[in-house]
Amino acid sequence: MKLRRFGGLILIAGMAGLGLLLPGWSRFLLTLALARGLLVLGVVLLMQAGLVSFGQGLFFAAGAYAVGFAVRDLGLRDALVGVALGAGAGLGIAALTGPLLARYRGIFFAMLTLAFSMILYGILVKAYWITGGTDGLRIPPPTFLGWSLPEEHLGSGLYLFTLACTGVMVFLIFRYLRSPLGYTVRAIRDNEVRVEYLGLSVSRALYITVLLVGAMGGLGGALSAMSVGHIDPNLAYWTTSGEFVFVALLGGTGNVFAPLAGSIVFEFLRTYAYKYIPYTWQMGLGLVMLAIVGFAPGGLWSLYELIARRMSGWMWSWKRGV
Repeated sequence: MKLRRFGGLILIAGMAGLGLLLPGWSRFLLTLALARGLLVLGVVLLMQAGLVSFGQGLFFAAGAYAVGFAVRDLGLRDALVGVALGAGAGLGIAALTGPLLARYRGIFFAMLTLAFSMILYGILVKAYWITGGTDGLRIPPPTFLGWSLPEEHLGSGLYLFTLACTGVMVFLIFRYLRSPLGYTVRAIRDNEVRVEYLGLSVSRALYITVLLVGAMGGLGGALSAMSVGHIDPNLAYWTTSGEFVFVALLGGTGNVFAPLAGSIVFEFLRTYAYKYIPYTWQMGLGLVMLAIVGFAPGGLWSLYELIARRMSGWMWSWKRGV
């Protein structure tokens, strides 16, 4: 029981140690996967309400450009300031779009999120004198509480910082899903009319969920921007948002760690696909998705749960035999 209670802390500690032992390129991919995994976790949260978002790039780009503007115009390079501004930018965008998004369901919700994301993409491309247009903006290495890490330790520092931010958000989402609001959102997916009959506000519950998803997406954008060191309008493009949906299906929705696992697998899979099949890597990812849909419709996390159940059954049988 205690192991299950502290399983998340053990997993994060293990990932911290593993990340420091891996080569630099693997640690960089893990950093990106964790940052983007926050966007995927937002997709999964909306799926809990029966909604699919094709516009996560809206919050992703908002958080990233908030960091870019803070560095260029205000000279603010501290990582803590960056993530605060990124999360705030995502939250602000969600606060503006949320009242409209909360009124729609199904394909209308998906297309509306896509439309908002593409509007931001158009603004980022056209407002060259502000955003740098398609050239984007360069982001120098961040500082940590005013300290500049040596270049050889910068990757490790960014990885641990991203892991810590991700761990905090995963804990908050874990608590959210077990709160009355979390149960309300899942009830909306099952029967929205009955939730209204119970006297609960469907629009309010969805609006709060959109705010949470927006803040989490902005945080992921800020962490990704600081890790990569460059941002451009493609962060808000529809293909970026489509990747987040792809990864959500790849990882599954059975646990808060499933989107992060799916994001890590996707980053490494895409990297090796670029290396070995650079001209047909999209086809390779498509074949992987077909395999997941065919053999594990619940995503990679369903495979983990299946293996865990079988191992538990084998252990129980072995103990009875003993």
